[in-house]
Amino acid sequence: MSNLLKCSLAIFTFMVLHGCQDKNHVPETISLNSNWQFKAENTTNWLPANVPGNVFSGLLQHNKIPDPFIGNHEEDVQWVSQTNWEYKTHFKVTPETLKRKHIVLNFEGLDTYASVFLNDSLILKTNNAFREFSVDVKPLLKAKNSLRILFENTSKHEAEAKSKLHYTLPEGNRIFTRKAQFQYGWDWGPKLNVSGIWRDVNLETWDDFKIEDIYIEQKVLNDSIARCILNVSVSSEDKSHVTYDIYVNDTLNTSYSKQDKSDIIFNIKNPKRWWPHNLGEPYLYDVKVVVKDGETILDSVSKKVGLRTIDLVTEKDSLGESFYFKVNGIPVYAKGANYIPQHSFQNQVTNKHYEQLLNDVVDANMNMLRVWGGGIYENDVFYDLCDEKGILVWQDFMFACAMYPGDDTFLENVQQEAIDNVKRLRNHPSVALWCGNNESSEGWHRWGWQADRSEAEKSEIWENYLKVFDSILPKTVRQYSNVDYWESSPKYGRGNPNYEFEGDAHDWWIWHDGYPFEHLETHVPRFMSEFGFQSFPSYEVINYINQNDTLNITSKAFKNHQKHSRGFQIIDAYMQRDFPVPDNVEDYVYVSQLLQAYGITKGIEAQRRARPYNMGTLYWQLNDCWPAVSWSSIDFFGNWKALHYKAKRSFENVLISSKLEGDDLNLFVVNDNYKSLSGVFSVKIMDFYGVKIWESASVIDVPENSSNLIYEIPLKNKNIAFNDVVVVTEFKDYKSYFYLEKPKDLNLVKETIQKKILKVDEGFEIVLQSKTLQKDVFLFCNEKGRFSDNYFDLLPNEEKRIVFKTQSASLSNLKIKTLNQL
Repeated sequence: MSNLLKCSLAIFTFMVLHGCQDKNHVPETISLNSNWQFKAENTTNWLPANVPGNVFSGLLQHNKIPDPFIGNHEEDVQWVSQTNWEYKTHFKVTPETLKRKHIVLNFEGLDTYASVFLNDSLILKTNNAFREFSVDVKPLLKAKNSLRILFENTSKHEAEAKSKLHYTLPEGNRIFTRKAQFQYGWDWGPKLNVSGIWRDVNLETWDDFKIEDIYIEQKVLNDSIARCILNVSVSSEDKSHVTYDIYVNDTLNTSYSKQDKSDIIFNIKNPKRWWPHNLGEPYLYDVKVVVKDGETILDSVSKKVGLRTIDLVTEKDSLGESFYFKVNGIPVYAKGANYIPQHSFQNQVTNKHYEQLLNDVVDANMNMLRVWGGGIYENDVFYDLCDEKGILVWQDFMFACAMYPGDDTFLENVQQEAIDNVKRLRNHPSVALWCGNNESSEGWHRWGWQADRSEAEKSEIWENYLKVFDSILPKTVRQYSNVDYWESSPKYGRGNPNYEFEGDAHDWWIWHDGYPFEHLETHVPRFMSEFGFQSFPSYEVINYINQNDTLNITSKAFKNHQKHSRGFQIIDAYMQRDFPVPDNVEDYVYVSQLLQAYGITKGIEAQRRARPYNMGTLYWQLNDCWPAVSWSSIDFFGNWKALHYKAKRSFENVLISSKLEGDDLNLFVVNDNYKSLSGVFSVKIMDFYGVKIWESASVIDVPENSSNLIYEIPLKNKNIAFNDVVVVTEFKDYKSYFYLEKPKDLNLVKETIQKKILKVDEGFEIVLQSKTLQKDVFLFCNEKGRFSDNYFDLLPNEEKRIVFKTQSASLSNLKIKTLNQL
């Protein structure tokens, strides 16, 4: 539901509750999402269309194209992006609506080059999928109306823009079009350049008064009071007689009847603060603004408001420059991942998908997502749920891995895009940062983009970069919000030695440059905003791609879903380095997920151990936009890979983490809580049959918000065979298993796991036990559901209980795979 429709509903609800059901005086929003049709230009075959939607989704719905997510069909549908498309609808307007003084047609998202005709009159031409467009249509509107939109393919406009330059800009023609850059193809996603009406269309009508926008700006926040300013933008010729009533949690807080209503101050006593979920309650106030003329309600708007302060702290120190977030005056360690669009066709993403994915984020103990700059400014529901669930949002502007034009038309377009989206998102307490772009600065300074250019050309390109990212965007953020701005992520590319000591870092020495995972333990930056490693998706996704129940990762169809040119070879090289390499597909897919989790959690834990030097770790990437081999921890069908399960453990507020330094084992406790902890810290080294070789225990105190080396164990003279033991460390309710050798070098014992399956309300409880240690136990089945834990280690002679949440009535085909079997 759009914000406009939400506001209309809020008005009506308020009027009913207060005994005033006369809607004649209030603005009205009429949805025009129904009864659309679409067709290719110069054809006559109109098809029903969904709005919001796009041409790919429409053609799929009517079986006019093969599914581009299956096999090689992506190649078969490229013609769709090279075609012009038309949408049309007819709608009626009541006599009462026609009498309204103001009637505006709103388009919340047209992708991208669109010409809009109302009753055969051209009323709008658009060139930005990220902007909202409004047109006064009262002079043209009739009782019966036709609305038609022509979408031109992007290539013509891009070629025209490119021809105006006397040099070539990196990276391709996508840079000239303001739309989702990933639609042009990425190293994890397909080339599916969509067009269509991708967000709501509506008519908005009013007479003498309408609230255009409100911004609740927090000025003072302490334990006794929150002082806020309500900035209200209205459409009205006469403001002299109106009253503004501000309700907080349905209680009248303040009533203003002064003539100047641009800034209205109201206070909340003894305020509850909004917190990231791992540190406190993400409390939200319901703030409602009701505007009246006497007893007549003119308009009303509701907002969920979180009271908090968020600051990005970048301060020079003896080691370089810090990079961390303070929430409510307290340094917060950021734990999470990079987020990309959930589907190549945005209309396929439902509110249920948002709810599930963000639940998965919270369940994995993450407190921050970075909305990556090659996707979209997300739907309102995404930010609403992040507010509600206590997830901080690092928000990129939608620029990624390229240099962009600097002509006046392009810059004006970018300026309005920034205004639209900063204003739309500024009331969300979850939004912690606006970042100008993804890797554009690094690309310019490190990726060879300056080669063979004249000094004048290089100067012009960089000056145009600065116009956008050092002028337009930061000024817009400062003018319209209270959120900090960061020019480019990362601050320095990995080729610059400063990447470890200042700002945020993208460490792709692993994967792209083939460095071993141990590199992540010795090169820790101030804030890791990107690092990652690929794995295969679930068996379910692989079979879907191939449309075959027999696993096959060598088919041409499947290979099309690996978009990195060296992806398969890199996975194999790293697997040979650290894991046994299976000779069958099922095991190979399983080990690829273990490999990904092994490397990324090694990095996560090294970075967390380094706090407060390092204050954030966001891996690449959380999710997929199509079924693929990728860096995601959750595959396209929502299945948790090994990484997501293991990251959940590595992201716990209290982490026991170990590091082997030569023959010495160092044991750390990381405490993200803002309270100290005290308890017994126990360590035991046991063989894979459970025989204890060495143990120790002592009471320790762990300070709040800290990482501490608790124990140093010299192993040299303990007569320990490194490949035959596991180190089990416990503190309070937390437990860690650590191995002294790489997985491929462990002498794991082949032994059957005993299992019992019990029916419970949520689905099934699975009870596991083994006489020997079982490494990386993987449970899987054909039924749809979620295991409460997976890819875990099972200690000898200990019982492990797992719940499989499912709607299925049976669980007859449960299978178990472990590293011991390989």
